[in-house]
Amino acid sequence: MIIRKPIDLELTQISGQTSQPPWKQVEDSFKQVVLVDGKPAIFDVKQSGEFIDFNFTGDVSKKEAVSKLKYIYDLDFDLDKFYKFLRNHAELAEMSEFCNGLRLFLAPNPFECVISSICSANNSIKRWTKSANDIKEKWGDEYEGFYTFPSANTLKNVFLDDEEEFKMTNIDDTFKCKNNLKECGVGYRAQYMRNASELFTLEMDLSEISKMSYDEAFESILKVPGVGPKVADCILLYGFNFKEAFPSDVWIKRIVSYLYFDGKDISVPKVREFGMEEFGDNAGYVQLYMFHYARRSGLMNKLKK
Repeated sequence: MIIRKPIDLELTQISGQTSQPPWKQVEDSFKQVVLVDGKPAIFDVKQSGEFIDFNFTGDVSKKEAVSKLKYIYDLDFDLDKFYKFLRNHAELAEMSEFCNGLRLFLAPNPFECVISSICSANNSIKRWTKSANDIKEKWGDEYEGFYTFPSANTLKNVFLDDEEEFKMTNIDDTFKCKNNLKECGVGYRAQYMRNASELFTLEMDLSEISKMSYDEAFESILKVPGVGPKVADCILLYGFNFKEAFPSDVWIKRIVSYLYFDGKDISVPKVREFGMEEFGDNAGYVQLYMFHYARRSGLMNKLKK
């Protein structure tokens, strides 16, 4: 079925949003298992002109499946209205040309976004997406060759590294220890991931975050081990659709400084504050477009110098 909402599916998939790794590409389709009200369904999406051609299999209704798909790809967000917003800001006016059809790629499972976002800190897109996929394949549930993300309760009981696995099993050689978090290439983040899993199992209800105001949600997520302001904003934007979030790091700082402050050195917290105040409910989309505009337009290379 054709979902008549404009989108660049590939750009949205590969844009590095920390909601989840890109879906598995099978020929011209992107496929993934998605839990719809707790029931697994295999979603199959491909580009059809400027729209999505969507098919699915599983014991869920068409209405349920389409609703979930629209959420994941934020298809009810009005891109035309957003592009008018960009054109009304001289500094942003070109961005829709370089990023046309780019949408938020929202997490069907907020916990996956938490772990992916922790994993992304000081890490390349290629490495963190591989790590997240490895975690799914080791401890998630398998459906037709696709894997769900493990629950917090599952992940809190996973071995941290090969030494812990060796001590707590009958394995006779540490080189045979493959069933641990560090085996997924997450390095020092393994402890953060397990601690976060314990927090969401024993103390904090992740489902309550979406019911909070942005400020309340931000302060709550900052309590998660391994989560600083930038990662917290990523979790709120990509995991909970708080569009007023403006994730800020050194690259966004450089871009904002170049576009708005004549290249002056301003702090990352000030950049975050500026983005939220200047762009309001469009802040998350502006940040997403800023980053990819900088990559595609050559601005990123200019700023590296």
